[in-house]
Amino acid sequence: MSRAYLGLGTNMGDRLDYLNKACDLLEQNENVLSLKKSNLYETKAWGYTEQADFLNMCVEIETSLAPYDLLSICQDIENKLDRVRVIRWGPRTIDVDVLFYDDIVSDDEKLLIPHPRIKERAFVLVPLMDLNKGLSIDGKTIEAYLEHLSQEERDEVKEFRL
Repeated sequence: MSRAYLGLGTNMGDRLDYLNKACDLLEQNENVLSLKKSNLYETKAWGYTEQADFLNMCVEIETSLAPYDLLSICQDIENKLDRVRVIRWGPRTIDVDVLFYDDIVSDDEKLLIPHPRIKERAFVLVPLMDLNKGLSIDGKTIEAYLEHLSQEERDEVKEFRL
């Protein structure tokens, strides 16, 4: 059994509903045996900033899926939840990214593991910390990467309460 970490984000429509539906679709997959959720966080848009705030979370799964099969499942969930790619880093109903998969490092065009921008994104690092502070990239923990970001970047990630 493999352990993977996924990042989920949304900033269109009923954001909470999109996150819940994405988690439900993951849990319904017969090859996903457990799912642990981080807290929810609200953040300003990153990259293309002329858009609504995001709700973000991470999930930890145990799966029998191979990395590329997991990527395919993530893309299928995005399609089922009407994800449309128009503007890079633009508005989206749902984004489901493979962040880590066991200790695999992959740098081909289709699948980059660990996800290449984790180290610079507080909105990914903070929910990952809820799940596993010991995750590391290039021998450095995600906690160290988070501490390296500015206080302003860290403060922009606000826990979302229902």
